[in-house]
Amino acid sequence: MKIKTGGSSVTINGKTFTGRTISVTGDRIVIDGIECGDSLVGPISVVVNGNAESVETTSGNVDITGSVGRIKTMSGDVHCADVSGDVGTMSGDVICQTIAGNAKTMSGDIKGLGR
Repeated sequence: MKIKTGGSSVTINGKTFTGRTISVTGDRIVIDGIECGDSLVGPISVVVNGNAESVETTSGNVDITGSVGRIKTMSGDVHCADVSGDVGTMSGDVICQTIAGNAKTMSGDIKGLGR
């Protein structure tokens, strides 16, 4: 998982982190290139508290309280306000207020499109 936040905080499995780029590799959280001491166990749940430039995930649900530039996910649901670019998912639902770019899913629903 890789999130370019632009400075927004991100809550991962109940713990809040702040940085420009926050990523999850395996069971490790990396913030602006520095590995955090926390290990992740179980399903990953992510909340971006504000806007994000981009969100890319392989698994886990993502909630974005603000807007996002683009979203790409393999498996997991995405909830957000507005997307200024594209949204793509293999398996999971996308629920956003508006999507300015293209929206594509293999197995899931896309809801709330106010184009």
